[in-house]
Amino acid sequence: MNPHVARLAERIPPPAASEPKDWGPVETRLGTALPQDYKELVDTYGGGLFDDAIWLLEPGCANKYYDLSTENEGRMEMLRRLWERSAPRPPELEEAGSRVITWALTENGDNLYWLVRPGQKPDEWTVMIGEGRGPEWERYPMPAAQFLESILLTGEVESDIFFDLPADTHEFQSSASFL
Repeated sequence: MNPHVARLAERIPPPAASEPKDWGPVETRLGTALPQDYKELVDTYGGGLFDDAIWLLEPGCANKYYDLSTENEGRMEMLRRLWERSAPRPPELEEAGSRVITWALTENGDNLYWLVRPGQKPDEWTVMIGEGRGPEWERYPMPAAQFLESILLTGEVESDIFFDLPADTHEFQSSASFL
């Protein structure tokens, strides 16, 4: 198991009834393989809410707002329209063929993305956070599981968007418990 996923599971117990996903269809739909650590996170936890702060998206979620594929349908086009009207485009996305894929989000409308660059392997993708109610973008050159461990547990990642993390107590609530 990925060491960051293992440390998360030690401190934030996953639900007992998590089912491994069939990753082929969602990777085909997104047009790319996904990072191994993310697949292990979802296979361990399923989708759901970490510390009342970060919603981990999963493929095939019964609630379309927390479904990985649904959340990414038309995402780049929506962002392009936003950047044309007012908000500045992150410089990383000026590179031809670069895009973002949403893998988690918040109730405030913030999105946690992977920066997908041409020729870069999924396990090398950078985590970016797009502020939901503003133009700010934060960048963390690390995989998703390491980011979650660092923001939720260790405090090694400092974020203006997630200024209130890490929390004193930790909890994971499965998406299934909200349906």
